[in-house]
Formats: sequence, C-alpha cells, structure tokens
Amino acid sequence: MDLKARAKKLKTDVPAVFLALKDRRTPWYAKIIAAIVVVYALSPVDLVPDFIPVLGYLDDVIILPALIALCIRCIPREIFENCRLRAEGMWDSGKPKKWYYAIPFVLIWLAVVALVILAIA
Repeated sequence: MDLKARAKKLKTDVPAVFLALKDRRTPWYAKIIAAIVVVYALSPVDLVPDFIPVLGYLDDVIILPALIALCIRCIPREIFENCRLRAEGMWDSGKPKKWYYAIPFVLIWLAVVALVILAIA
C-alpha cells in the first residue's frame, strides 16, 4: 500500500475509531485507547509541536498511525468493520475542531515546564 492510500485509510480510520468508542459492544480497554486516539487526532495542539524540525512531524507520521493500529487490534474485527463502513465520508468536510481536545496536551506541556523549572531551581 502506497503512502497516499495509507493517508486516505487513516482519514477513514479516525472517524471509525470515534464510532467504535461510542459503540457499546467495544471492550472497555479498547474504548480507553480509542479515546486517546480521538483526542490526539482531533487536538489542535500536538504532543510534539510542528515547528520543531523533524520531530514535529513524527507524531503525525508515526505516533498517530501506531495508536490507530493498536486501537484497531483491540476492537473486535466485526465491530470495527461496521464502524469503518459507517465512517465512509463522515468527515469529508473536515474534522471537528474542538478547543477542549487540546486540554490534555496543554496540561502535559505545563507539567514538563514545571518539572524543568523545579530541576533548574
């Protein structure tokens, strides 16, 4: 599968993970991973900011696909295939933009800054 096909599949898999998160048949541990994937994918703030050379884009190229792959492995196949079918074209007009998806990452960065300040002081 070439890079373009994988990117298109990711565009379908994130909404499918979102639908699986809301599905009552999805196991609880898969729902936790799905929640992390959805928050990470929809957050306007990245764990590693894009302005950092090379590392900034690694989260989009490595971390997000790895999280999605882990999540898909935890969700029963028939449930995820159903969610994938329902997700076709779901976010064609663009993914939802919610500011509160950024809260976990802002808190992580604040904790990192606080730890650095404590280490220096």
